[in-house]
Amino acid sequence: MNVLTIAEATFREAQRRRLLWIGAALGLAFLALFGVGYSLMYREALSDGASFLVEMLSGLLIVGLYVVNFLGIMVAVVLSVDTLSGEVASGTIHTVVTKPLRRWEVVVGKWLGLGAMLALFVGLMSAGVMAVSWAVARYVPPHPVEGVALMFLSGLVVLTLSLLGGARLSTMANGLVVLMLYGLAFIAGWIEQFGAYVRNEAAVNTGIVVSLLVPSEAMWKRAAYLMQPAFLRELGATPFTSASAPSQAMVLYTLLYTAAALAAAAYLFQRRDL
Repeated sequence: MNVLTIAEATFREAQRRRLLWIGAALGLAFLALFGVGYSLMYREALSDGASFLVEMLSGLLIVGLYVVNFLGIMVAVVLSVDTLSGEVASGTIHTVVTKPLRRWEVVVGKWLGLGAMLALFVGLMSAGVMAVSWAVARYVPPHPVEGVALMFLSGLVVLTLSLLGGARLSTMANGLVVLMLYGLAFIAGWIEQFGAYVRNEAAVNTGIVVSLLVPSEAMWKRAAYLMQPAFLRELGATPFTSASAPSQAMVLYTLLYTAAALAAAAYLFQRRDL
C-alpha cells in the first residue's frame, strides 16, 4: 500500500509541475506534423502509381514510431533524472522517507509512478501514429501491441538506469551517465546491424555485447522487426529492418535486467547517507 501511495504522489507531482501537459501538447504537435507529412507523401505515391506502396507505408510508419521511441527515451530521462538525487540535494526527501515507510518502498513507488507516465506517453503516441496511418491509408503494421510493449520496455530500461544512478549520483552526473549509456547502446545497435548486412561477425558480436550491457536499443530493434511486413524482413528493404533481430530470450533478459537494476537502485538508496 505504501508503494502505491508513493506512485500516486509521483504521478500527481508530475501533474503539478505541468510535465504531463507539456508532453501532451508537444505530442499533439508531433502527431499533427506526422499526419500532414504522411498524407502528402501517400497522395504523391498514389498519383505516381507507385508499385512499392506497401513498402513506403511501412517505412513511413516505422519512421514515425522510431521518433516516438526516441521521445519515450527522452521522457524517461527527464522524468527520472532528478527524482532521487534532486530530492536528496534539496532535502525534500526527508518529508518522504519517514517511518514506517521504508526506502525501498520509495524507490519502487516512484518507479511505478514514472513507469505509468512513460507507458501512457508511449502508448498514446504510438496509437496516434498508427491512427494517422489507418485514417490516411488504411494501413496498420503487424504485431502492433507487442511492438508498442517492446518500445515501452526500451524506455523503461533507461528510466530504471536513471533511478539507479540517482540513488548514488548527483543530478548532473546521473543525466550525463544515462545519456552516454543510451548513446553507446544506440551506436552499438547500428554497428551490429551493419555488421550483419556485410557479414562481419566481429561487428555483430560487438553490438551484442553492448546490448547486454544496455539492452534499450535491442528492444526497439525487435519492435521494428515485428512491425515490418514479413516480406520486408526478408529483403531488409529499409534501414529500420534488422538483419539480426533480437530473440525472445533477449526480451526475457531485458526484463530480468530491469528488475535487477531496480533492486540495485533500492539497495543503494537504502545505504545512502541522507
